[in-house]
Amino acid sequence: MLEKQTQIFGYRIQDLFCGLLNLDLCVNMQLSHRGYKLVSCKECGGSFSQESALRAHMKTHPRKKLFTCKECSRAFKTTFSLETHMRTHTGKKVFSCKECSLSFRTMFSYEAHMRTHTGDKPFTCKECGRSLSELSSLKRHMKIHTGQKHICKECGKSVRSWSQLRYHMRTHTGEKPFSCKECDKSFSQFSHLKTHIRTHTGEKPFTCKECDSSFSQISSLKRHMRTHTGERPYSCEECDRRFSEKYDLTKHKRTHTGEKPFSCPCGKKFSKNSTLKRHIRTHTGEKPFTCQYCNKSFIQKSNLFKIHMRTHTGEKPFSCQECDKRFSEISSLKRHMKTHTGEKPFSCKQCDTSFGRISDLKIHMRTHSGERPFSCEECGTRFSHASNLKTHMRSHTGEKPFNCKECEKSFSRASHLKTHMRTHSGEKPFSCEECGTSFSQVSNLKRHMKTHTGDKLFSCEEDNTGFRHSSNLKTAENSYRREAFL
Repeated sequence: MLEKQTQIFGYRIQDLFCGLLNLDLCVNMQLSHRGYKLVSCKECGGSFSQESALRAHMKTHPRKKLFTCKECSRAFKTTFSLETHMRTHTGKKVFSCKECSLSFRTMFSYEAHMRTHTGDKPFTCKECGRSLSELSSLKRHMKIHTGQKHICKECGKSVRSWSQLRYHMRTHTGEKPFSCKECDKSFSQFSHLKTHIRTHTGEKPFTCKECDSSFSQISSLKRHMRTHTGERPYSCEECDRRFSEKYDLTKHKRTHTGEKPFSCPCGKKFSKNSTLKRHIRTHTGEKPFTCQYCNKSFIQKSNLFKIHMRTHTGEKPFSCQECDKRFSEISSLKRHMKTHTGEKPFSCKQCDTSFGRISDLKIHMRTHSGERPFSCEECGTRFSHASNLKTHMRSHTGEKPFNCKECEKSFSRASHLKTHMRTHSGEKPFSCEECGTSFSQVSNLKRHMKTHTGDKLFSCEEDNTGFRHSSNLKTAENSYRREAFL
């Protein structure tokens, strides 16, 4: 263009340009004075000798958003952008993945998804060489190096992107703009709604190639894959322990810092939200987990519920290496092991009796204090131990939760069932050291021992006659009553 203008004027335009003025202005001034027709920019008033120059200039101005969505009034610069946006309302997904049948509204989303199959990571960080599958992921990653953060004015929390800050602000405002049409649940993020929808459809589009397990979220699949690869990408800086999930690392760090961010109105603090939820149930009395066999309810699903189920299944996964005895709980095995080691580290200061467990010592101390803190609401009887009250309550309710699989007899106590089972097995574990006679119950052995010692522990009030068995005493007392009646 400059060469052409030089031929028109017969001299070089640069000769008129001192370096302080704008070259375009200088050219336009010369053209306008020579009588050439100029075209003007309606945005800023700039003049140009050619339409092509004006079109190029117009790109320096932000384009007006001319195309408006009738659903939500959002405006877009192009019809293509509007059409793409409309799919968020219609739900139309025009791009389908041939690998897993997932569909997408935009080509951009489709291409990003395909990389989960191909493993392609075209975006590389120049600082550390890490490759990522999405440009947005690279941008977020770069903020690790630059240290750029967006700060929440409400609570001071810092996040790496403006979008993350926008999502975070909804935790303060309570805004949940995305609603499920099936159940009216609302969500603060569209991705959360999208994931929730799959609970209705049952869709699990992400499949593990190793074991064919399917998942509703790509993040769940990624976590699952670590069970195959053994990958633990999250490392604790304090003790070098590694974790497969970032959330587990966050929880672990609290063991070093002592942080307990979850508070109950009663003043107790917890390091885990799940622990707080379980604690809250001690106030509300809620027991959401019910046994399908006996309808007993529990506060938490994990340990108590699993352990209780073993009373029905008979499962005893923990075995003693010393005597092969098996137990349904690891705590029971640990207690049992002390019978081999003889370890009793907890001693009573009143009578020097020692115990293998501190809980047993606490219960024992009530024999000195006379404390009976557990009271029956039906009859007022008090007990020193909660388990004794629990067993006693069955005398009122008639509950017999322990069933014999051989003859379907039921018992209110596990010990009674255990004794009964010996009638089927023929087991007689209690032996007399004097004559070798064996018995199925320790009470029978004690009665038998009196035949050797000559003890007569039961005395008649009428004539002080001694008897070895209470049944013999009762027979004698009944005979006295009959004689008195006659």
